[in-house]
Amino acid sequence: MTRRFARLGHPAHRFCPASWTPLSNLFGLSRGHIATSLFSRGDRDLSKRRHRINQESEMAKENIGFIGVGLMGHGMAKNMLSAGHAVTVIAHRSRTSVEDLISHGAKEADNLVALAEASDIIHICAPGSPQVEAIIAGLMPGLRKGCIIVDCSTSDPTSTERLATMLDGKGCCLVDAPLGGTPVQAEAGALSTMVGAPDDVFARIKPVIDCWAATVVHLGPTGLGHKMKLINNFLSMGYAAMYAEAMALGRKVGISVDQFDSVIRGSRMDCGFYQTFMGYALEGNTEAHKFTLNNAYKDTRYLAKMADDASVANPVGTAIKNSFAAAVNMGGDGAEDYVPHLVDYIARLNGLPPGKD
Repeated sequence: MTRRFARLGHPAHRFCPASWTPLSNLFGLSRGHIATSLFSRGDRDLSKRRHRINQESEMAKENIGFIGVGLMGHGMAKNMLSAGHAVTVIAHRSRTSVEDLISHGAKEADNLVALAEASDIIHICAPGSPQVEAIIAGLMPGLRKGCIIVDCSTSDPTSTERLATMLDGKGCCLVDAPLGGTPVQAEAGALSTMVGAPDDVFARIKPVIDCWAATVVHLGPTGLGHKMKLINNFLSMGYAAMYAEAMALGRKVGISVDQFDSVIRGSRMDCGFYQTFMGYALEGNTEAHKFTLNNAYKDTRYLAKMADDASVANPVGTAIKNSFAAAVNMGGDGAEDYVPHLVDYIARLNGLPPGKD
């Protein structure tokens, strides 16, 4: 029993794989045939992309520094090592990921200055802007002219633009490349990213980003990546808040979570985010979507600030933020309290025990 379940008095459910959507019914194909076709095509596409990455990497190997080799960063750094880049990492809270990367050829720096001195391009995966600001301050004495810092965190765009101006004065460049995807996709080199960078800088870093991202969108100058990421998370966290509230309402009026899912799954309301969210709400998989409630709440606060700065009315964003604020203040502020667990806190808020019925 996890700490979370013990706190909520809710037994952990056995994980069962999500049911297939009725794709076979549409095309008259067997599920096995569909699976074979889709995975074969995916393998071929991934193989071609990796071949292209290897060719590009042969032309210019960059020395990479990586700060934040946790759930997402570990897979990203590993894929850059696989592409032939020299990667230097630094430990923070846990040495497990660092030790694994060292076993794959990474080097370890004792401090941020040493990491900066060894790196042409530095990736940062941190919880938010305060941590990114502190990291960059620690890197500054060791940064070489022409160094590029790639902030893969979901950060406050105001802070990002301020840091970019400061680094430009030192002959360096800040790029914002926040992430889309899961730790599983990070390990597979199949994340997505939305990038803010000058055109020439983007051209230089694109082969490196291709090591860990399958979808790369260059939006324009530095800052636009983080702005788009906040809008993206406004939508995704909005889904989470609506799903949690809809299931609480359904249970109150006699509709079980199983019944709810039987209507939504496979319909126009279904999507990838829904399926990972229901991995917990329906199947009890506590790690179906490993993005914390704390981080979600932080992102909704950043969105509110961005909307205020732009003088945009954002009442829906405020409602979403309040759902996550409630969950965090009801005890959902731990390192293993993930976004799909919101369903339990909204249930409790409405006098319901955690569960499906």
